[in-house]
Amino acid sequence: MAAEGQAALRLQAAMQGTVRALEPLAPHTSIRIGGPAALFAVPASLADLALALRWASAEGLGWRVLGLGSNVLCPDEGFEGLVLNLERACGEWTVQGRRLRVGAGVHLAPLVAEAARRGLGGLQGLAGIPGTVGGALAMNAGTRAGQMADVVRTVWVMSPEGEVQRWPASEMAFGYRSSRLQQEPWIALAAELELQEADAAMLQQQLRESAAHRRRTQPLEWPNLGSMWQNPPGDFAGRLVEAAGCRGWRRGDAQVAPRHGNFIINVGRARAADVLSLMAAVRQAVAAASGVQLEPEIRWLPGQAALQALLGRLAEHPGEGAGG
Repeated sequence: MAAEGQAALRLQAAMQGTVRALEPLAPHTSIRIGGPAALFAVPASLADLALALRWASAEGLGWRVLGLGSNVLCPDEGFEGLVLNLERACGEWTVQGRRLRVGAGVHLAPLVAEAARRGLGGLQGLAGIPGTVGGALAMNAGTRAGQMADVVRTVWVMSPEGEVQRWPASEMAFGYRSSRLQQEPWIALAAELELQEADAAMLQQQLRESAAHRRRTQPLEWPNLGSMWQNPPGDFAGRLVEAAGCRGWRRGDAQVAPRHGNFIINVGRARAADVLSLMAAVRQAVAAASGVQLEPEIRWLPGQAALQALLGRLAEHPGEGAGG
């Protein structure tokens, strides 16, 4: 039996959730790209999650949390560690008045819709973001209509050793598409959100209008990762990409969306190498045209430092592969 299979059996014997070896990651991402994870686990509880983290540490394995993969690009070679999905361990949410206690594995779309149905406003800025609460906390996800930091009051987190802490929002270091969770190896477990009473019909109408706007302006018919680049201060990444003439550019089956410059779409069987090559070319073109260095908004599963290194290498040597 392969080493991954043996490791999966050892971890499965210790935990109640499910463990799989050599799990393809492409089906777990919205752009449908990614090779196999050596181990893929869905813990059944917080105790299960803590056990899996301690097990990975004892085995010398790296780990990553992956929700809906709506802004995560996974390597073609896969990931040699443990990938964790929190839908079972952190998939519940409750409502008490204007306050919601939501697990990190909860999907944003039904949460936003249910809040609007109940006449609870404040989540409209998250409408249309196809991720989980955990990802939204880590990224401080949002739009011009609002962001996660606007409604968070408390976050419960777990350390790699399995220790659970309660952080007030003031300790989350929220910034533009950033939070403390991107800088330190803690996992978001749940959050308490405080919303405002509003007219349910008005909120639902806002969600319908937002959805119609996205269908008109975004390439939702193709697998994609959402916004690829952070908006620089006072400008929009999509505008800069289009002004540099990059709309429609293509590497393999990865293409800068003709409808929106800040999206890269998978028009067939794109690889991560295609996306990275295209990102490097676009960033170089934008820098030459406007002097602005675009910063990735998407996450690279092995880590952002590795992503920056890859983009830098590809800019210097466009013909090289993008493995890593």
